[in-house]
Amino acid sequence: MGGRLMQIGEVSERTGLSLRTIRHYEDVGVVAPSERSMGGFRLYTEAEVRRLALVRRMRPLGFCLEDVRALLDVLEQLPDAGGPLPETDEQAYEELVTRLRKYWVQADARCEDLRRELGAAEEFARSLHGHLAQLLDAPVVVSKAAR
Repeated sequence: MGGRLMQIGEVSERTGLSLRTIRHYEDVGVVAPSERSMGGFRLYTEAEVRRLALVRRMRPLGFCLEDVRALLDVLEQLPDAGGPLPETDEQAYEELVTRLRKYWVQADARCEDLRRELGAAEEFARSLHGHLAQLLDAPVVVSKAAR
């Protein structure tokens, strides 16, 4: 096996995923370490780090683990951009492209939902800022009861 192997701590730092989450993804079959050290430590390749980083980017879009596994499977079967076409029949290739397009449409729709949610959250934050600005600009009146 070529390439540098990384322990789970380094993988966690590089992906922003917790050790627990990485172990969970192993348990549910999303990613597995390439090897284990003599001491039993999980060892990951750059390919597994990229896979985990992709999973991390899918999380905010609401993909379930089944979809995550399925999309990773599609991406592994398709050639890299500019690479040679896979040695499968044209129908199988078109099916992979269709599945990838389905995930793209879902991701795009979820991004649009998130943009709307963010817009509403930003509007709420602006309204709080406006209320605070009004309070700070208004003269403070202290009632006799508060004295």
